Amino acid sequence: MVIWTAVGGRGTLIGPIVGAILVNGGKSIFTAAFPEFWLFALGGLFVLVTLFLPKGVVGTAQSYLASRRASHAAARKESESEKSGEPCGRRNGGRGVIAMTGKKPRNLLYLDGVSVSFDGFKALNSLSFVVEPGELRAIIGPNGAGKTTMMDIITGKTRPDEGEVFFKGDIDLTKKDEAAIAELGIGRKFQKPTVFENHTVWDNLELALNRSRGVFATLFYRLTREDKSRIEEILSTVRLTARRDDLAANLSHGQKQWLEIGMLLAQEPELLLVDEPVAGMTDAETAETAILLKEIARTRSVVVVEHDMGFIRDLGVKVTCLAEGSVLAEGSIDFVSNDPKVIENYLGR
Repeated sequence: MVIWTAVGGRGTLIGPIVGAILVNGGKSIFTAAFPEFWLFALGGLFVLVTLFLPKGVVGTAQSYLASRRASHAAARKESESEKSGEPCGRRNGGRGVIAMTGKKPRNLLYLDGVSVSFDGFKALNSLSFVVEPGELRAIIGPNGAGKTTMMDIITGKTRPDEGEVFFKGDIDLTKKDEAAIAELGIGRKFQKPTVFENHTVWDNLELALNRSRGVFATLFYRLTREDKSRIEEILSTVRLTARRDDLAANLSHGQKQWLEIGMLLAQEPELLLVDEPVAGMTDAETAETAILLKEIARTRSVVVVEHDMGFIRDLGVKVTCLAEGSVLAEGSIDFVSNDPKVIENYLGR
């Protein structure tokens, strides 16, 4: 059953059925000629499928067809726009034309009118949100405001019911899966640090380096001078140079958070999504994390979700407050924290 699912593809009803047909058909043909080698062939097939067709036959075919449909739809839309003489700006239902210049906006991250519901609960309600290249942005809001759902949509974990999500101007993230979005240069850090605790700090960063992940490239990989230099640079950035040879399990909670941020940096993202990085940290670690994120934001964009208002004030950046799935207020920390709607819905003072 496992080999059927692996060959056919998981996540669909048809995948295991196709896998069963292919495996059993192959067995009938193979065992007629080489019956004693069937188990070896089956094991080899499993390894090959796992390495080269991780989505299985059906999953790979579906991804290919979806990509083709998206390309054809984009070409058709562009052709229709040229024939009608209309600008190629994006339009979103009743929200109006977003760009009427014929050029798509060059924001790094662009969300417009994004909505999504779960069992009748509207997690996001026509959310519009823009992040510029090199910007450090703080997101605050009560539990259930839609902060995590927004990150889920940006990273492809959740599909919006409506709205647009674009990266670097013209890359439609709603048509990409999580792996493809990560490869585009969007990294996400969850609240709980997820590091390889049985490996050293150095090994964690080496494993996370942005390099070819092909079968042969991985098997024959050797640490280059450039890779070593990059790891040492990241160690310095995340304040872990002195702990480079220690097991990750022996780090403090705050240092594990810094290590995971370093692992994201090793992947060379253009946009970092950081979820509650200072939860559980000491006051000293919290203050140092604010400095760390401001340093990182010199070379890439960072979006930070956090409840610690003192930490948000230390960041000294533009703040967006979400409530009930949409933007409640946006501006400096002083402007947002004195907004009556923010006080009523979030700060409670």
